[in-house]
Amino acid sequence: MTSFTEKLAFGVQEKGPLCVGLDPHLNRLPLPLREKTTDLSSPSGRKQAAEAVREWSHIALDAIANRVAIIKPQIALYEQLGSAGLAVLEEVVLAAKKAGLLVLMDAKRGDIGSTAEAYAKAILDDDGPLACDAVTLSPYLGRDSMAPFIKRCGEGEKGVFVLLRTSNPGGAEIQRDQAQSAEIVQRWVDAWNSPLVDRHGLGPVGVVVGATLGEELSKWRNALPNAWFLMPGFGAQGASAIDCRSGFRADGLGALINSSRGVLFAQEHEEAEYAESPGDLIARKTDAALDALKSAATPH
Repeated sequence: MTSFTEKLAFGVQEKGPLCVGLDPHLNRLPLPLREKTTDLSSPSGRKQAAEAVREWSHIALDAIANRVAIIKPQIALYEQLGSAGLAVLEEVVLAAKKAGLLVLMDAKRGDIGSTAEAYAKAILDDDGPLACDAVTLSPYLGRDSMAPFIKRCGEGEKGVFVLLRTSNPGGAEIQRDQAQSAEIVQRWVDAWNSPLVDRHGLGPVGVVVGATLGEELSKWRNALPNAWFLMPGFGAQGASAIDCRSGFRADGLGALINSSRGVLFAQEHEEAEYAESPGDLIARKTDAALDALKSAATPH
């Protein structure tokens, strides 16, 4: 059995640290598909929109499958389309895994008792409907809300990424100013990882840390040398590849740099190309992001 962290380290070493966030924003799809998503008020309209999202998702997967090691579908953007959207999500996860990609579900789950167990089963268990490799979690209901997910990390092939210091401006109010709650989460993560580190010294309990945090990013890397960092904020949110550098360990491992809008969608001057050949544009943007991140991930 190969652990999630071993699979992730191998993938990052082979293909680079870019994690593509598979976020089907309906108003950003290529125009021919966008035109099919205008009515979400009826089952038939949602089904038509889901078909457009299915087509776009497979185009994106085909474009990135041989370029990156891991993708991060955003569950809400499929869920907004009801049962049709969730069926597409199940299909997309299966297709991604068949293509050799690791799948990190961006669901930010965090609940207690049997509810948390049900979430964990649905998203992580191999006999569940999604059967992903990892999931994002919100820890602010306490340690017990994390327990079913951490259990699956300890059993070997699954991982989690716990919200620690996010890139949204409002995050600091609760994550840093309220009795240093981020430091509490940091201690939990360190304790969970300690018995589970792999030969690279990295555990399956990662954290979400914004790439836009500047000097604070180094603080968290020093505090959590055994944790993978999932870092949103690169590209469209303003963080450069150099800004991401502090999230990597000296060996070049330990960080996944997320890009969604910057890779998957067209700028205004690219709309015509995106409408005609969306896969080509996504592939080119993915290559550009990977090139930009090479220097950040270089061992130092």
